[in-house]
Amino acid sequence: MSTRIREISNGLRKALLQGESMELSLYKSKLEGHIDEWYEELTADRGDFVFIVTEQAFSVAMITIDKDKNIHINEEAREQLSKIWAKNYIKNLKFLLPKMAEHINEYGLSITGITIKKAPKRAKAIGMGKRV
Repeated sequence: MSTRIREISNGLRKALLQGESMELSLYKSKLEGHIDEWYEELTADRGDFVFIVTEQAFSVAMITIDKDKNIHINEEAREQLSKIWAKNYIKNLKFLLPKMAEHINEYGLSITGITIKKAPKRAKAIGMGKRV
Protein backbone atom coordinates (compact mmCIF):
# COMPACT_ATOMS: atom_id res chain seq x y z
CA MET A 1 0.00 0.00 0.00
CA SER A 2 1.45 3.35 -1.02
CA THR A 3 2.00 6.15 1.47
CA ARG A 4 -0.65 8.28 -0.24
CA ILE A 5 -3.30 5.54 -0.06
CA ARG A 6 -2.42 5.02 3.61
CA GLU A 7 -2.87 8.79 4.24
CA ILE A 8 -6.24 8.79 2.47
CA SER A 9 -7.33 5.70 4.39
CA ASN A 10 -6.38 7.33 7.71
CA GLY A 11 -8.32 10.48 6.80
CA LEU A 12 -11.38 8.44 5.86
CA ARG A 13 -11.15 6.40 9.05
CA LYS A 14 -10.99 9.56 11.18
CA ALA A 15 -13.91 11.23 9.38
CA LEU A 16 -16.20 8.23 8.90
CA LEU A 17 -15.45 6.03 11.90
CA GLN A 18 -14.09 8.39 14.54
CA GLY A 19 -16.46 11.31 13.91
CA GLU A 20 -13.90 13.94 12.93
CA SER A 21 -15.34 17.01 11.23
CA MET A 22 -15.43 17.27 7.44
CA GLU A 23 -14.59 20.19 5.19
CA LEU A 24 -17.44 22.22 3.63
CA SER A 25 -15.09 24.04 1.23
CA LEU A 26 -13.89 20.68 -0.12
CA TYR A 27 -17.51 19.62 -0.67
CA LYS A 28 -18.16 22.85 -2.58
CA SER A 29 -15.08 22.56 -4.77
CA LYS A 30 -15.17 18.83 -5.56
CA LEU A 31 -18.70 17.48 -5.06
CA GLU A 32 -21.38 20.16 -5.27
CA GLY A 33 -21.27 20.59 -9.04
CA HIS A 34 -21.95 16.91 -9.79
CA ILE A 35 -25.15 16.26 -7.82
CA ASP A 36 -27.45 16.07 -10.88
CA GLU A 37 -25.05 13.74 -12.68
CA TRP A 38 -24.85 11.33 -9.71
CA TYR A 39 -28.60 11.47 -9.20
CA GLU A 40 -29.15 10.50 -12.87
CA GLU A 41 -26.77 7.56 -12.44
CA LEU A 42 -28.59 6.50 -9.27
CA THR A 43 -31.98 6.50 -10.98
CA ALA A 44 -30.59 4.76 -14.09
CA ASP A 45 -29.17 2.01 -11.85
CA ARG A 46 -32.46 1.89 -9.90
CA GLY A 47 -30.52 2.24 -6.68
CA ASP A 48 -31.85 3.55 -3.41
CA PHE A 49 -28.90 5.59 -2.26
CA VAL A 50 -25.43 6.73 -3.27
CA PHE A 51 -22.63 8.21 -1.24
CA ILE A 52 -19.60 9.99 -2.59
CA VAL A 53 -16.47 10.71 -0.60
CA THR A 54 -13.39 12.74 -1.47
CA GLU A 55 -10.18 13.67 0.31
CA GLN A 56 -7.63 16.39 -0.24
CA ALA A 57 -4.71 17.39 1.98
CA PHE A 58 -6.03 15.31 4.91
CA SER A 59 -9.51 16.88 4.68
CA VAL A 60 -12.57 14.77 3.84
CA ALA A 61 -15.93 15.70 2.31
CA MET A 62 -18.95 13.53 1.70
CA ILE A 63 -22.40 13.68 0.15
CA THR A 64 -25.33 11.28 0.13
CA ILE A 65 -28.17 11.32 -2.39
CA ASP A 66 -31.25 9.12 -2.14
CA LYS A 67 -33.75 8.11 -4.84
CA ASP A 68 -36.03 11.03 -3.84
CA LYS A 69 -33.07 13.40 -4.38
CA ASN A 70 -32.68 14.19 -0.69
CA ILE A 71 -29.12 15.43 -0.29
CA HIS A 72 -27.02 15.31 2.86
CA ILE A 73 -23.58 16.86 3.21
CA ASN A 74 -20.59 15.91 5.37
CA GLU A 75 -21.52 15.14 8.99
CA GLU A 76 -25.21 15.00 8.09
CA ALA A 77 -24.34 12.54 5.30
CA ARG A 78 -22.32 10.40 7.71
CA GLU A 79 -25.28 10.34 10.10
CA GLN A 80 -27.65 9.39 7.27
CA LEU A 81 -25.37 6.55 6.18
CA SER A 82 -25.12 5.26 9.74
CA LYS A 83 -28.93 5.21 9.97
CA ILE A 84 -29.28 3.29 6.71
CA TRP A 85 -26.67 0.71 7.65
CA ALA A 86 -27.65 0.74 11.33
CA LYS A 87 -25.84 -2.13 13.06
CA ASN A 88 -23.57 -2.76 10.06
CA TYR A 89 -22.19 0.78 9.65
CA ILE A 90 -18.76 0.11 11.17
CA LYS A 91 -18.41 -3.35 9.60
CA ASN A 92 -19.39 -2.09 6.14
CA LEU A 93 -17.04 0.89 6.26
CA LYS A 94 -14.11 -1.17 7.49
CA PHE A 95 -14.72 -3.47 4.52
CA LEU A 96 -15.06 -0.59 2.01
CA LEU A 97 -12.34 1.78 3.25
CA PRO A 98 -9.37 0.18 1.46
CA LYS A 99 -11.08 0.29 -1.96
CA MET A 100 -12.47 3.77 -1.27
CA ALA A 101 -8.93 5.00 -0.56
CA GLU A 102 -7.65 3.41 -3.78
CA HIS A 103 -10.45 5.01 -5.82
CA ILE A 104 -9.83 8.42 -4.26
CA ASN A 105 -6.12 8.08 -4.99
CA GLU A 106 -6.79 7.16 -8.62
CA TYR A 107 -9.91 9.18 -9.50
CA GLY A 108 -10.17 11.86 -6.80
CA LEU A 109 -13.33 10.43 -5.27
CA SER A 110 -15.15 7.25 -4.35
CA ILE A 111 -18.74 6.56 -5.42
CA THR A 112 -20.69 3.79 -3.70
CA GLY A 113 -24.25 2.89 -4.67
CA ILE A 114 -26.56 1.10 -2.27
CA THR A 115 -29.69 -0.91 -2.96
CA ILE A 116 -31.72 -1.69 0.12
CA LYS A 117 -33.21 -5.17 0.21
CA LYS A 118 -36.00 -5.87 2.63
CA ALA A 119 -35.56 -9.04 4.63
CA PRO A 120 -38.26 -11.61 3.92
CA LYS A 121 -40.83 -12.10 6.63
CA ARG A 122 -40.33 -15.19 8.68
CA ALA A 123 -43.00 -17.78 8.12
CA LYS A 124 -44.61 -19.41 11.10
CA ALA A 125 -44.01 -23.10 11.32
CA ILE A 126 -47.13 -25.18 10.89
CA GLY A 127 -48.07 -27.23 13.89
CA MET A 128 -46.19 -25.09 16.37
CA GLY A 129 -48.02 -23.65 19.29
CA LYS A 130 -50.27 -25.03 22.02
CA ARG A 131 -50.47 -28.73 22.51
CA VAL A 132 -53.90 -30.26 22.64
